Amino acid sequence: MRTTRRSRRAKAEGAMIAWVDQCGLCSDAAPPGRSWAPKGRTPIVRVTGKRLRVNIMSAVASRDALWFTVFTERFTAAVFTAFLDLMARQADRKVHVVAARHPVHRGKAARAWLEANADRVELHLMPGYSPELNPDELLNADLKRNVNASRAHNVDRLAHKTRRFLRRRQNQPHLVRGYFRAPHVHYADI
Repeated sequence: MRTTRRSRRAKAEGAMIAWVDQCGLCSDAAPPGRSWAPKGRTPIVRVTGKRLRVNIMSAVASRDALWFTVFTERFTAAVFTAFLDLMARQADRKVHVVAARHPVHRGKAARAWLEANADRVELHLMPGYSPELNPDELLNADLKRNVNASRAHNVDRLAHKTRRFLRRRQNQPHLVRGYFRAPHVHYADI
């Protein structure tokens, strides 16, 4: 019911609704992927063994829109508000942002920025821990399936591979729409 009211209000304002999430890619968290070898031999996948990490903040809207930023520092209010500002500028209209209840999203700095930019961005927090309701989680899963962090040799290379994958997804609107077709997030396809 809350989604219906939100979508009606967004439609009346000529705004769009975007689901936001952040995630991290770690080189030591994923297996090195699949490979091949001649019959009878075990495939060997060479990895560096280094611990590398990049963070991603992304947003998807059911009408083909995908925004993202890749960063190596911690997730802070400055990162969050810069991302919201980027979304608002690129959307060229008001954006209703649906996000998890992360402490950064609820913090003083984020609230102050949102009050100052109320005509551009409005934040709606999801119920308690409920990642299954966020279509952006499907983008995160797609990213982790397709960007093999354990094969990167340095943080710059991992960040480059991540950006390249996300830019590719931006140019594949049918795949972005597909995130909203999963049964558990179908409600978000407005």
